[in-house]
Amino acid sequence: MISLCIFDLDGTLLDTLKALTYTTNLVMEHFGLGPVDEEHMRRFVGDGYKMQLKRALRFCGDEKLEHLEESFPVYTGLFARYCLYQVKPYEGIPELLTGLKERNIRIAVLSNKPHERTLENIETVFGKGYFDYIAGEQPGMPKKPDPAGVLKILDTLKVKPSECLYFGDTNTDMRTGLGAGLTTVGVTWGFRDRKELEAFHPSFIIDHPRQVLEQIL
Repeated sequence: MISLCIFDLDGTLLDTLKALTYTTNLVMEHFGLGPVDEEHMRRFVGDGYKMQLKRALRFCGDEKLEHLEESFPVYTGLFARYCLYQVKPYEGIPELLTGLKERNIRIAVLSNKPHERTLENIETVFGKGYFDYIAGEQPGMPKKPDPAGVLKILDTLKVKPSECLYFGDTNTDMRTGLGAGLTTVGVTWGFRDRKELEAFHPSFIIDHPRQVLEQIL
């Protein structure tokens, strides 16, 4: 019986592509580079902002990553201002979360977005206290796909792996959920395509949040 659902944030719960693209392009502009289009940004995000910047800089011509270290504080400063830029939940997500709560299934977020920005996104869109657990990238905790973040959530909420579903939209998420021994669900409405998800053979691949309540639970 499922008692907990853990969700990725970017590309799973919230459409944050415009915020990520806008902030990254401000960083590129700072160094006289860019811009990066949204379709390429879909491929650059998901593994933390440092990898995101590394990919963006190379795409924009900084092959030797001469600006990489300097780009980190520039990005974090700008992202603190623009992390909510045109951010919105995906169609069907509010209804899914309501349905899970009605079934007494707890909900959690695990993201590679910096922790403070993760909190800001989730609490601004859904309200404080709406989720049972929220975790972003923070010192002392390995980023996804390392399963450590998932295992900490399970331990904190006293939930067995067999009682948990993990949702995400990228290969990083598929490796995270499967690596933690969870029933893993790939979602196609986010930043990557079905083919990327299928390569990891998750238990389910869904095209709309309604399918969780109608077909999985």
